[in-house]
Amino acid sequence: MKLTTTYLALGSNLGDRRSNLTQAIHEISKTVGTIDKVSKFYRTEPLNPANISSQPEFMNAVLSCSTSFSPEELLLSIQRTEALLGLDRETKIPWGPRIIDIDILTYGDTILDTKSLRIPHKEMSNRDFVLVPLEEIAPDFAHPINGKLIKTLISELKENGAATHVIAPINK
Repeated sequence: MKLTTTYLALGSNLGDRRSNLTQAIHEISKTVGTIDKVSKFYRTEPLNPANISSQPEFMNAVLSCSTSFSPEELLLSIQRTEALLGLDRETKIPWGPRIIDIDILTYGDTILDTKSLRIPHKEMSNRDFVLVPLEEIAPDFAHPINGKLIKTLISELKENGAATHVIAPINK
């Protein structure tokens, strides 16, 4: 059985955010595979597109996991975990408040673009609340498409004047 390293981003801004992330990590460890590393939890400001006035701060983290699942099986398992923790995909507002959100950032060196799944995650390079915790657990990470190192991706975000969403790491 071949194991593939996948990086997952987790976020929550409703209810007990710390507990939501902790429960998601626990479920992932039971259903997806072996969790290799988990970043600190980070307090982050929400993305607030024009259609969303305001919402609570997020708590975000990134983890690495070794899994035997295919990308599609991984997605289904993650969606079951989100549903178990109370996320209703039918009523979820894009970029809106949520009890839990789990995104597949990468799956080994796989590049995939289907109707239901895009790997690597198309927005990961534009989100400091993903890149900062990813750098913490994978300081040598290189983007599977453009080959840029994580330090370069973070530096480019800063140089481009992207909004900073990371407020502070939190002890678990």
